[in-house]
Amino acid sequence: MGKTNKNKTEDLNTVPFKTRVRPYLIVAPSLIITIGIMIPFVMAIWFSLTNYSFKLPSHKFIGLKNWVEVLSSDAFWNALKVSLLYGVIATVVEMALGMGVAILLNNLNNRLSKILRVLLVFPLMVAPVTATIVWQLMLNSSVGIVEKLLNVFGVYNFPWASSPSTALMTVVLIDVWVNTAFIILLVLAGLQSLPKSPFESAKIDGGSAWFNFINLTLPMLKPSLYIALLFRLMAALQEYAVIFALTKGGPGDSLMSLTLTAYQTGFRFQKFGFALPYILILWLVVNVSAKQIVKRQRAAQKQAAGLEE
Repeated sequence: MGKTNKNKTEDLNTVPFKTRVRPYLIVAPSLIITIGIMIPFVMAIWFSLTNYSFKLPSHKFIGLKNWVEVLSSDAFWNALKVSLLYGVIATVVEMALGMGVAILLNNLNNRLSKILRVLLVFPLMVAPVTATIVWQLMLNSSVGIVEKLLNVFGVYNFPWASSPSTALMTVVLIDVWVNTAFIILLVLAGLQSLPKSPFESAKIDGGSAWFNFINLTLPMLKPSLYIALLFRLMAALQEYAVIFALTKGGPGDSLMSLTLTAYQTGFRFQKFGFALPYILILWLVVNVSAKQIVKRQRAAQKQAAGLEE
């Protein structure tokens, strides 16, 4: 037994140093990134259990007091409702528009289609804050081009972001303009990667366009759709720039999402420990949503590959 271990040690010593260290070098970047993520995450959990504030020279452990106050406050439940509504509505609209436009561009194989594909990339190049400022001018009741267009149809002084009943619709409109192109590009790439043979067979058998879409295109396209859904829902739930640039959470608290409420509590009121539960709860919502989408995406990928019924 001792001789065998000795032989293994001698064999290991004969392996070049570069070969032995290579597996550790491959793992090192992911390990460093994981540590870099976990350190602030653990610190956030710790500080959420303290009365940490920029006003105080020191802080002390107060247990779950911040969490109890946050979860029992109307501001938190309003912020959660705003974040979920914004995330779900913006994502659903963008997915529907993105998928429809992508299918249209995929079917139109001409010069106009190529030009539109280039033009659709432009909104992605515009920073959300810049896009919001541009839309503020366009929606202005006196000089806005959108307002002038509505005047033609007899609509005057539409409230847009100045009314709690239309503020959410306004920020979703801007988000859709900025981010729908992302969905279009992802879905279009998925459509162009689909195999041609099933569609050719269906065409020979006389399958209608709707039949082909429901039974061929949609099942095979599901993995790409779930990827697009994952990215957009995660970003929409955490949206800050568009809402802050347009109304700063107003009018009133109609657009005070979890991110804006955490920012205002932590930096404006300087209650950093009290603000962290908002962010950690948002992380939980995003994490649970992402896991469910990834689970469904993997199942759809197996089904599209014929590995699962």
